[in-house]
Amino acid sequence: MKRSIMDRIIDTIEAIAALFVGLVAADIFISVLLRRFFSVQIPDAYDFGSMLLGILIFWGIAATSYRGTHITVDLVWAQAGPRWKRAIDVFATSVLLFVVTVQTYTLFDKVATTYRDHVLTYDLGLPTWPFFAVAWVGDAAAVLLIAIRTYRLIFRPEDIHEAKAT
Repeated sequence: MKRSIMDRIIDTIEAIAALFVGLVAADIFISVLLRRFFSVQIPDAYDFGSMLLGILIFWGIAATSYRGTHITVDLVWAQAGPRWKRAIDVFATSVLLFVVTVQTYTLFDKVATTYRDHVLTYDLGLPTWPFFAVAWVGDAAAVLLIAIRTYRLIFRPEDIHEAKAT
């Protein structure tokens, strides 16, 4: 079965989010290992760890928002019929799209400010704005995926169910 371009975009964004999970885990593991057994600290390990964690959070928002696997409260939804469930899903996803779009807009200001102010890491003096920019791209990816989800909920709800099954 040939996958649509939207499905390939979704899979790529989810793979990038998974990559950042691995990077954060490796950073923490290697830092602890070196500190505990060799009394050596990676320069800027704390800065890299915190910035990678921020990146992971924004890319994680992208991955979970499309699949609908984020934390939800389904008290009303569980009692509703199929038509009302779809209406609730469309409304909730539309609100999420608005909120994440505003968040993406404001995060871009943080990237620009960090760039303009020439904020550097403590030990190595590396610029921090590229990390903020990668986080912003993850947030922009979340907007894209939520927009795809909203479109599919409204016009192609059968695609949503197929995506959840894979």
